[in-house]
Amino acid sequence: MIEQPLAGGRLTPGVVRVADTVRRPGSDSSAFTANLLRLLEERGVTAAPKYLGQDETGRDILTYLEGWVPPRYQRWSDQQIAAAGAVLRGFHDATRDSALTAGQPVVCHHDPAPTNFVFTDDLPVAMIDFDLAAPGDPLEDLGYAAWTWCIASKHNDPARQAHQVRVLADGYDLPAADRPDLIPAVLSRLLRNVDFWTQRPRPEAAERIAWSHREHAFTTANRDIFEAALS
Repeated sequence: MIEQPLAGGRLTPGVVRVADTVRRPGSDSSAFTANLLRLLEERGVTAAPKYLGQDETGRDILTYLEGWVPPRYQRWSDQQIAAAGAVLRGFHDATRDSALTAGQPVVCHHDPAPTNFVFTDDLPVAMIDFDLAAPGDPLEDLGYAAWTWCIASKHNDPARQAHQVRVLADGYDLPAADRPDLIPAVLSRLLRNVDFWTQRPRPEAAERIAWSHREHAFTTANRDIFEAALS
């Protein structure tokens, strides 16, 4: 059995491809993830892997999705961002009114960054890495997606980035009544990212905490521009 290490994603080491399957180390989230992927399959969602069980070493077995997974964040076209919004909306809608939501509106992915999407024909068509999935509000994921797909202080072009946040909201078909809450959701998710990495003493933690603070300051400084684009 030939195992090919997979580089997509950022948080789970030891993920490998075996033939047309993916093997992921089992974790405390394995049971919830298995139930979530079964639900998505039952509801006809093809933009996520299928859960196939566990192997003899306790690793979760998923179907392998053909395509390309970005190794890092970068700039994206409007078409790519709109497609990501549509994939995220399809995922959320498939979880509504299920027992897995535990009374929340949807199950959130909680890391819908470009590095957790599979691309084919240069467009994002599916999501992977559901280890952090949990009940929540759609704006939690949309805020994170707006940051990781659209906002980057190093480019310092808030008008362009604000336009792309609007593209994401349109691709998701975010209701007008919810749009004023999107930039606050971005800021909230940036602070949650600080907390996330503060609790994980890993070599990259300090850099990611500093990065989150920079993006929070940039988004705050340009908040009027971002919010105007959504009005």
